[in-house]
Amino acid sequence: MRLGFNFWLGAGLTTLVILAGILAPWIAPFDPVLDADLMNSELPPDATFWFGTDGQGRDVYTRILYGAQISLTVGIVSQVINSIIGVTLGMTAGYWGGWWDDLVNGFTNVMLAIPSLIFALAVMAVLGPGLPSLLIALGLTNWSWTCRIARSSTLSLKSLGYVQAAQTLGYGDLRIMFTQILPNMMGPILVMATLGMGSAVLSEAALSFLGLGIQPPFPSWGSMLTDARQLIQLAPWVAIFPGLAIFLSVLGFNLLGDGLRDSLDPHMRTRNP
Repeated sequence: MRLGFNFWLGAGLTTLVILAGILAPWIAPFDPVLDADLMNSELPPDATFWFGTDGQGRDVYTRILYGAQISLTVGIVSQVINSIIGVTLGMTAGYWGGWWDDLVNGFTNVMLAIPSLIFALAVMAVLGPGLPSLLIALGLTNWSWTCRIARSSTLSLKSLGYVQAAQTLGYGDLRIMFTQILPNMMGPILVMATLGMGSAVLSEAALSFLGLGIQPPFPSWGSMLTDARQLIQLAPWVAIFPGLAIFLSVLGFNLLGDGLRDSLDPHMRTRNP
């Protein structure tokens, strides 16, 4: 399997974000919440505060490192939930067909007609702000495309010889789906999950920016942008660095998913030898 430039660039950016989140307790010079000093508020970047300080005198660099933990947690957990829902519904609909297929298709079409951010906002309005509510809201939002991919893959795989052989040997439906079909469609599912990570990071930032995500004083890139709105002219670094962190992390996940797609798709491999 040949991995192209997009994959390696995306892997590098993604690794940078992952390392920032994992190593934050050891490499962050300050506490992201407690080390607030109004005497050091709105200081520009220097040797002590690499990314400057915010309006409450907190180190922006430290808060960005800890914000990576939240973004990674939201991205991973939400995509696990999305993948479980989408794969289960899509695979069972494609394999069993009939009324269940019609029901899943109808429900999927309804979900695709609702803007994902609007649906997440509605869920957050019911559950209230906070990390658990955010994980549930984003986990229930973007499973529709995964469901479509799982269904189409199941329809093409269930007619192949090894699946029919398993049916002849008397394997149950669930055993066939999870041991014969699922492993052979993990490529596109993995690509969809990787691309969805970037979307989840962006959605988390948007919801936190609106005040429905991670609540102050805990660091989130979206809430940091909210705090920076009144300081954009006096202290632009307070907005620049969180915005850059969101941009690089989303770009990294998108490039990684794009590179995986190009590597796993046989048509792309023959087109780009």
